[in-house]
Amino acid sequence: MHFVSLGKTEAIGASCYLALIDNTGILIDAGADPDEEGPASLPDFDMIHKRSDWHVDHVLVTHAHHDHIGSLPVLVRHFPHVRVHMTRATRDLTDFVLPASARLQRRKLQEGNSIHAPLFKEEELEEHRFLYAPHDLNTDFDVTGLRGQCEITARFYHAGHVLGAAGILLSWESEGQTRRAFYTSDTNQHPQSIVPGGDYPEPPVDILILESTLGADSDAELTTRKSEEKKFADALANVLARGGTVLIPSFAFGRAQEILALIHRFKELERIPFDIPVYTAGSMRAFADIYDRTRFNTPRLDEEFRVFGVDQMRLPRKPAMLNNALQGPAIHVAASGMMFERTISNDLARRLVEDEKNAIFLVGFAKEDSPAAQLLTAAEQGDDAEVQLDRMKPAQPVRCEVQRFRFSGHSHRRDLIKLVERLAPKTVALVHGETNARTWMAENIRFFYPDIRVVIPEEGTPVEL
Repeated sequence: MHFVSLGKTEAIGASCYLALIDNTGILIDAGADPDEEGPASLPDFDMIHKRSDWHVDHVLVTHAHHDHIGSLPVLVRHFPHVRVHMTRATRDLTDFVLPASARLQRRKLQEGNSIHAPLFKEEELEEHRFLYAPHDLNTDFDVTGLRGQCEITARFYHAGHVLGAAGILLSWESEGQTRRAFYTSDTNQHPQSIVPGGDYPEPPVDILILESTLGADSDAELTTRKSEEKKFADALANVLARGGTVLIPSFAFGRAQEILALIHRFKELERIPFDIPVYTAGSMRAFADIYDRTRFNTPRLDEEFRVFGVDQMRLPRKPAMLNNALQGPAIHVAASGMMFERTISNDLARRLVEDEKNAIFLVGFAKEDSPAAQLLTAAEQGDDAEVQLDRMKPAQPVRCEVQRFRFSGHSHRRDLIKLVERLAPKTVALVHGETNARTWMAENIRFFYPDIRVVIPEEGTPVEL
């Protein structure tokens, strides 16, 4: 197998990898870089066009997060003959995620917040849908190319990351022997609130393409889900007891639904009062509907659980009703997780941040310089340190309680090392992580398993696995 990354490798950006196996070309994921706009956010598809011996027969999409699926319509435009494969739940999510992305790009251009024309339009998405082939988990399907010199099968394994997320096993014959390559995608080996931990193929595999998201995060391996849930429940109870309002900025797909399930459990266990109102708003409600519709045919801890079965109210839009909803005690679960400007969570945070009885609880990653990260930094300084959550608004003193809780959808680095031991590969290729994260992973794999070859692919540089 020849393997090359078409997206950035020094950071978590546009995930897109080309695997060439005996004249079959397989693209794994078609993401867009969330830190870029326009053409700069895309993988380098031209790299394939420039090589006469490179081509694309099939595309395997692991899940519906923007950094794994955001450039799919552009990819199809480049390679209109491809067949696109994904799980059935990811297919359902794609029908919502990509049109929403097209509308957002159009709105940014119209409002003057971007100089780039939309990368794709809603109208063309409907034309692409016939290319998307949904597959069940743990079922082989053919991905042999038209000019392929051997038969190649693929199989999806539940990744434990978000609804529909899957790892990919590729199998083929080479020199009379079966070869197996497994791409973990974004994976979590432990159960969350709704989604159970990931499943993996029987060992051994020849090649393991391993995500490295938390490779540089030493704190993650010291945190257990059970202890973090207790800490979160106690913190919620304390704020509500003093009559405060809790804002929980959450990623609309995945984290928001998991947090609502957790709040529901806290109420059932009487960790927080059952009659405390919970407000939700925006696209997380559309994702919740997809979670509920697929609950009987996707991996669940409890297939009877419905996100819309959690007692919740739609966030009011009228100013007087919104002000009343913010008086507390109450819980608001709102997008976006990083509190970007012009989002519901940013607006609510500006309304709550100056009152000491309130709290803003972050439950996901906050990249450097995001409003969420700036709020954390200001809160750590104490003594009414100020934060400017919106560049068009004045800075505000941070008087409310601010905490971060670790509810990641990724396995921490020690668990990833254990997965290497479990799958016993001959070669490990480290992807989807910042440079220091992949470096830590490489050094530790080499130390504990010196017989394993470790590769750190660089953007645009083919490696043989």
